[in-house]
Amino acid sequence: MRHCRFITLSLVALVIVGCARKPPARVVVPAAAPPVVVAAPPAVEPVAYASALDGPYHLDSGDRLRVVVFGQEGLTNAYTVDAGGSITMPLIGTVRARGMSTGELSQAIAARLRQGYVREPHVAVEVETYRPFFILGEVANPGQYPYVAHMTAETAVAIAGGFTPRARKKSVQLSRPIDGQIAQASVPLAYPLQPGDTINVAERFF
Repeated sequence: MRHCRFITLSLVALVIVGCARKPPARVVVPAAAPPVVVAAPPAVEPVAYASALDGPYHLDSGDRLRVVVFGQEGLTNAYTVDAGGSITMPLIGTVRARGMSTGELSQAIAARLRQGYVREPHVAVEVETYRPFFILGEVANPGQYPYVAHMTAETAVAIAGGFTPRARKKSVQLSRPIDGQIAQASVPLAYPLQPGDTINVAERFF
Protein backbone atom coordinates (compact mmCIF):
# COMPACT_ATOMS: atom_id res chain seq x y z
CA MET A 1 0.00 0.00 0.00
CA ARG A 2 2.77 2.38 0.94
CA HIS A 3 4.58 1.42 -2.24
CA CYS A 4 1.61 2.35 -4.42
CA ARG A 5 1.20 5.69 -2.62
CA PHE A 6 4.89 6.46 -3.24
CA ILE A 7 4.56 5.74 -6.91
CA THR A 8 1.43 7.90 -7.12
CA LEU A 9 3.12 10.82 -5.38
CA SER A 10 6.16 10.47 -7.65
CA LEU A 11 4.00 10.63 -10.74
CA VAL A 12 2.20 13.73 -9.43
CA ALA A 13 5.55 15.39 -8.72
CA LEU A 14 6.78 14.67 -12.20
CA VAL A 15 3.65 16.17 -13.70
CA ILE A 16 3.99 19.31 -11.57
CA VAL A 17 7.69 19.73 -12.48
CA GLY A 18 6.92 19.17 -16.14
CA CYS A 19 4.23 21.84 -16.07
CA ALA A 20 6.56 24.25 -14.28
CA ARG A 21 9.15 23.98 -17.01
CA LYS A 22 8.11 26.33 -19.83
CA PRO A 23 9.39 25.81 -23.33
CA PRO A 24 12.13 28.27 -24.26
CA ALA A 25 10.82 31.49 -25.73
CA ARG A 26 11.21 31.83 -29.47
CA VAL A 27 13.52 34.66 -30.46
CA VAL A 28 11.94 36.50 -33.38
CA VAL A 29 14.51 38.32 -35.45
CA PRO A 30 12.84 41.14 -37.40
CA ALA A 31 13.43 41.13 -41.10
CA ALA A 32 15.98 43.64 -42.28
CA ALA A 33 14.33 46.84 -43.41
CA PRO A 34 14.73 47.56 -47.12
CA PRO A 35 17.34 50.24 -47.85
CA VAL A 36 15.95 53.75 -48.12
CA VAL A 37 16.71 55.21 -51.51
CA VAL A 38 17.08 58.99 -51.36
CA ALA A 39 16.48 60.59 -54.71
CA ALA A 40 19.21 62.94 -55.81
CA PRO A 41 18.12 66.60 -55.93
CA PRO A 42 17.40 67.88 -59.41
CA ALA A 43 20.26 69.61 -61.13
CA VAL A 44 20.19 73.34 -60.67
CA GLU A 45 19.90 75.13 -63.96
CA PRO A 46 22.33 78.01 -64.42
CA VAL A 47 20.88 81.44 -63.87
CA ALA A 48 19.40 82.70 -67.10
CA TYR A 49 20.90 85.88 -68.43
CA ALA A 50 18.71 88.95 -68.46
CA SER A 51 17.41 89.14 -72.02
CA ALA A 52 18.16 92.84 -72.19
CA LEU A 53 21.87 92.14 -71.77
CA ASP A 54 22.09 90.48 -75.17
CA GLY A 55 21.00 93.50 -77.21
CA PRO A 56 23.17 95.88 -79.24
CA TYR A 57 25.49 98.38 -77.62
CA HIS A 58 23.76 101.56 -76.49
CA LEU A 59 25.57 104.88 -76.26
CA ASP A 60 25.81 106.80 -73.03
CA SER A 61 27.72 109.54 -71.24
CA GLY A 62 31.48 109.32 -71.71
CA ASP A 63 31.47 107.72 -75.16
CA ARG A 64 33.54 109.67 -77.68
CA LEU A 65 32.10 109.41 -81.19
CA ARG A 66 33.39 110.04 -84.67
CA VAL A 67 30.56 111.52 -86.76
CA VAL A 68 31.12 111.69 -90.52
CA VAL A 69 28.71 113.67 -92.71
CA PHE A 70 29.86 112.94 -96.25
CA GLY A 71 30.57 116.11 -98.23
CA GLN A 72 30.21 118.29 -95.12
CA GLU A 73 33.64 118.85 -93.59
CA GLY A 74 32.31 121.42 -91.15
CA LEU A 75 30.05 118.80 -89.57
CA THR A 76 32.46 115.88 -89.60
CA ASN A 77 34.19 115.78 -86.23
CA ALA A 78 34.63 113.95 -82.92
CA TYR A 79 31.89 114.47 -80.34
CA THR A 80 31.64 113.30 -76.73
CA VAL A 81 28.32 112.24 -75.23
CA ASP A 82 27.86 114.67 -72.34
CA ALA A 83 26.45 114.08 -68.87
CA GLY A 84 22.97 114.74 -70.21
CA GLY A 85 23.36 111.98 -72.79
CA SER A 86 23.58 114.23 -75.87
CA ILE A 87 26.09 115.53 -78.42
CA THR A 88 26.15 119.06 -79.76
CA MET A 89 26.84 119.62 -83.48
CA PRO A 90 27.04 122.73 -85.66
CA LEU A 91 23.80 123.78 -87.41
CA ILE A 92 21.52 121.27 -85.70
CA GLY A 93 22.60 121.82 -82.08
CA THR A 94 21.90 119.17 -79.44
CA VAL A 95 21.09 115.61 -80.52
CA ARG A 96 20.19 112.97 -77.97
CA ALA A 97 22.50 109.94 -78.08
CA ARG A 98 21.90 108.09 -74.81
CA GLY A 99 20.24 104.74 -75.29
CA MET A 100 20.79 104.70 -79.05
CA SER A 101 22.93 102.43 -81.17
CA THR A 102 25.37 104.08 -83.55
CA GLY A 103 23.01 103.27 -86.43
CA GLU A 104 20.05 104.91 -84.69
CA LEU A 105 22.10 108.02 -83.94
CA SER A 106 23.16 108.22 -87.60
CA GLN A 107 19.51 108.23 -88.61
CA ALA A 108 18.62 110.86 -86.00
CA ILE A 109 21.38 113.21 -87.19
CA ALA A 110 20.39 112.72 -90.83
CA ALA A 111 16.76 113.50 -90.01
CA ARG A 112 17.76 116.74 -88.31
CA LEU A 113 20.00 117.75 -91.23
CA ARG A 114 17.13 117.24 -93.70
CA GLN A 115 15.20 119.98 -91.92
CA GLY A 116 16.56 122.70 -94.20
CA TYR A 117 20.30 122.09 -93.83
CA VAL A 118 21.38 119.27 -96.14
CA ARG A 119 19.17 117.83 -98.87
CA GLU A 120 20.38 114.22 -98.88
CA PRO A 121 22.69 113.76 -95.89
CA HIS A 122 24.75 110.59 -95.57
CA VAL A 123 25.86 110.13 -91.96
CA ALA A 124 28.08 107.52 -90.32
CA VAL A 125 28.74 107.25 -86.60
CA GLU A 126 31.37 105.09 -84.93
CA VAL A 127 32.69 104.92 -81.39
CA GLU A 128 36.16 106.39 -81.15
CA THR A 129 36.66 105.85 -77.41
CA TYR A 130 34.33 103.83 -75.19
CA ARG A 131 33.32 104.84 -71.69
CA PRO A 132 34.99 102.83 -68.89
CA PHE A 133 33.77 99.74 -67.09
CA PHE A 134 33.77 99.09 -63.34
CA ILE A 135 34.76 96.02 -61.35
CA LEU A 136 34.08 95.50 -57.65
CA GLY A 137 34.36 92.81 -55.01
CA GLU A 138 36.93 90.05 -54.67
CA VAL A 139 39.61 91.22 -57.12
CA ALA A 140 43.07 92.52 -56.33
CA ASN A 141 42.45 96.09 -57.59
CA PRO A 142 38.76 96.99 -57.84
CA GLY A 143 37.89 100.23 -59.59
CA GLN A 144 37.27 101.91 -62.96
CA TYR A 145 39.17 100.85 -66.09
CA PRO A 146 39.15 101.75 -69.80
CA TYR A 147 37.06 99.39 -71.87
CA VAL A 148 38.91 97.09 -74.29
CA ALA A 149 37.15 95.90 -77.43
CA HIS A 150 35.84 92.31 -77.33
CA MET A 151 36.59 91.91 -73.65
CA THR A 152 34.91 89.34 -71.42
CA ALA A 153 34.27 89.14 -67.68
CA GLU A 154 37.46 87.08 -67.40
CA THR A 155 39.40 89.85 -69.17
CA ALA A 156 38.00 92.39 -66.73
CA VAL A 157 39.15 90.28 -63.78
CA ALA A 158 42.63 90.02 -65.29
CA ILE A 159 42.81 93.80 -65.83
CA ALA A 160 41.87 94.28 -62.17
CA GLY A 161 44.78 92.10 -61.01
CA GLY A 162 43.01 88.74 -60.76
CA PHE A 163 40.86 87.06 -58.12
CA THR A 164 41.52 87.23 -54.40
CA PRO A 165 41.81 83.88 -52.56
CA ARG A 166 38.22 84.30 -51.32
CA ALA A 167 36.66 84.97 -54.71
CA ARG A 168 33.91 82.92 -56.30
CA LYS A 169 35.45 82.04 -59.64
CA LYS A 170 32.70 80.34 -61.62
CA SER A 171 30.51 83.37 -62.33
CA VAL A 172 30.20 87.10 -61.67
CA GLN A 173 27.31 89.50 -61.20
CA LEU A 174 26.84 91.83 -64.17
CA SER A 175 24.93 95.12 -64.04
CA ARG A 176 24.23 97.03 -67.25
CA PRO A 177 22.27 100.29 -67.72
CA ILE A 178 19.65 99.91 -70.46
CA ASP A 179 16.96 102.47 -71.28
CA GLY A 180 17.36 104.20 -67.94
CA GLN A 181 17.17 100.99 -65.90
CA ILE A 182 19.75 98.55 -64.57
CA ALA A 183 19.60 95.00 -65.94
CA GLN A 184 21.34 92.42 -63.77
CA ALA A 185 22.34 88.79 -64.25
CA SER A 186 24.80 86.19 -63.04
CA VAL A 187 27.04 85.39 -66.01
CA PRO A 188 30.00 83.06 -66.66
CA LEU A 189 33.52 84.38 -67.08
CA ALA A 190 33.34 83.99 -70.88
CA TYR A 191 30.40 86.39 -71.15
CA PRO A 192 31.14 89.46 -73.36
CA LEU A 193 31.14 92.86 -71.70
CA GLN A 194 30.10 96.29 -72.92
CA PRO A 195 31.35 99.75 -71.93
CA GLY A 196 29.70 101.03 -68.78
CA ASP A 197 29.17 97.54 -67.34
CA THR A 198 29.72 96.95 -63.64
CA ILE A 199 31.15 93.58 -62.60
CA ASN A 200 30.86 92.37 -59.01
CA VAL A 201 32.95 89.35 -57.96
CA ALA A 202 31.30 87.72 -54.95
CA GLU A 203 33.00 86.06 -52.02
CA ARG A 204 32.76 82.27 -51.87
CA PHE A 205 31.16 80.66 -48.81
CA PHE A 206 33.75 77.89 -48.30
